[in-house]
Amino acid sequence: MNIIEKIEKSQIEKIQADRNFPEFNPGDTIKVDVKVIEGTRERVQAFEGVCIAKSGSGINRSFTVRKISYGEGVERVFPFYSPKVAGITLLRKGRVRRAKLYYLRSRRGKSARIVEKIEIKNKDINLKKQNLKSNEKIKVTEKKTKLENKKETLAEKPKDEKKDK
Repeated sequence: MNIIEKIEKSQIEKIQADRNFPEFNPGDTIKVDVKVIEGTRERVQAFEGVCIAKSGSGINRSFTVRKISYGEGVERVFPFYSPKVAGITLLRKGRVRRAKLYYLRSRRGKSARIVEKIEIKNKDINLKKQNLKSNEKIKVTEKKTKLENKKETLAEKPKDEKKDK
């Protein structure tokens, strides 16, 4: 690792210690909070849209967000580690099969939609499996008790018949 990479790595770690951004990919709808300076005042403005590309690596990493504003498509490229980016919020995950979604530029309306990715977390799966297993155990014990009851009744009947003879 050369000197420049070491410096970049230390700067990235320093920036990540101050703020924690969610992991997102192209196709995800995100809200980027941007610091805007107007005269002497500073405020935070939200830019909400679909992430259409991620590029670069290291300190030069950036992402492109596209939104439709008053019928006009607006794209903005944000450096990932820029001090102008106050925060990023992941609103919904999109299911796409490409890394760059530049084809959305030529699409309008319903054809420009991205299907939402539905993720099932491991905890939910484990809970469902546990519930199924417990239900199966209950059913198995019920079956066993029913079988035992039948066996007992069958075993009792011949004894009664022998006493009658």
